[in-house]
Amino acid sequence: MPLHRIAIPTTGPGLYEFTAEVDNFVRKVNIAEGVLTAYVRHTSCSLVIQENADSDVQRDLAEFFRRLVPDADDPSMSWLWHTTEGPDDMPAHIKAALTQTSLGIPVEDGRLLLGTWQGIYLFEHRHRPHRREVVLHLAA
Repeated sequence: MPLHRIAIPTTGPGLYEFTAEVDNFVRKVNIAEGVLTAYVRHTSCSLVIQENADSDVQRDLAEFFRRLVPDADDPSMSWLWHTTEGPDDMPAHIKAALTQTSLGIPVEDGRLLLGTWQGIYLFEHRHRPHRREVVLHLAA
């Protein structure tokens, strides 16, 4: 059961597509049928499958989460206790809890069974740049 790690550099909040890297891994392993698991090793970012045809979708999704869970210095977030790592840290943990840290994607005929307009994204919730690690595991 092959395992692979991908490093994804981020420059701030938003969605970072890495479908091509996952697809390359699956093709290289050459397993006819199975399940690919993608897992992010962090608590302030997440993984999502989203439309990859129109970048407005990613912008709108990022804006929705910014409005849903504003930074800790917003008056509506005065109830937060965990604020020592900056005003974006605890909100990032909340956003990650609302989304996913792992994805399961079926593989058939050695290919990901993503829909026509689906892409795999790391959803960065912190303001400063990070190097995020995603672990891929392919089980036949």
